[in-house]
Amino acid sequence: RQCEENLYLQQTCLFCRQPPPKTDEEADKNYTKRIAANDPVAMRQIGNMRYRDGKYDSAFEYWSKAAQLDDAMAHFDLSLLYEKGEGVEEDEKKRTYHLEEAAIAGHPDARCNLGCHEVIDERFDRAVKHLIIAANLGHDASIQEVKDLYAKRFVCKEDFAAALRAHHAAMDAMKSPQREA
Repeated sequence: RQCEENLYLQQTCLFCRQPPPKTDEEADKNYTKRIAANDPVAMRQIGNMRYRDGKYDSAFEYWSKAAQLDDAMAHFDLSLLYEKGEGVEEDEKKRTYHLEEAAIAGHPDARCNLGCHEVIDERFDRAVKHLIIAANLGHDASIQEVKDLYAKRFVCKEDFAAALRAHHAAMDAMKSPQREA
């Protein structure tokens, strides 16, 4: 009986316990249903598909809707559109706004990007704060940036040591026996 239950769970969605769609039409129908229910993850996923297809205007629309529903990844994706000017005009203020929204929601890449932009603008005190927060979330590039700023004496020894400890703790917290196997 236990084996039958495990087999059933392996063949169903972890969230809704429904079998996976067999055709693209079924998948599209599921996405449409989720979008009608204001599911920001579905909106972001459709935006990702549109972006990969080079349909930047459509990606922008879906990501904007997901961002209005406080999806951190959608805010981050929008920041990249505004940075690259894909489907929208390049806009530094809107890029920064969406990066800040994503960072506030806990997106470590957004926090790291904010820190890197602060380094470029030579606002090192703000850069260090952003990078340490991202490093504390286990973001590898951020701890490397903190290390570089420590070498240039923009970060004190105590802050660097605390960031290293927090980064290691975050990395340890992400480990699990199931993932290691």
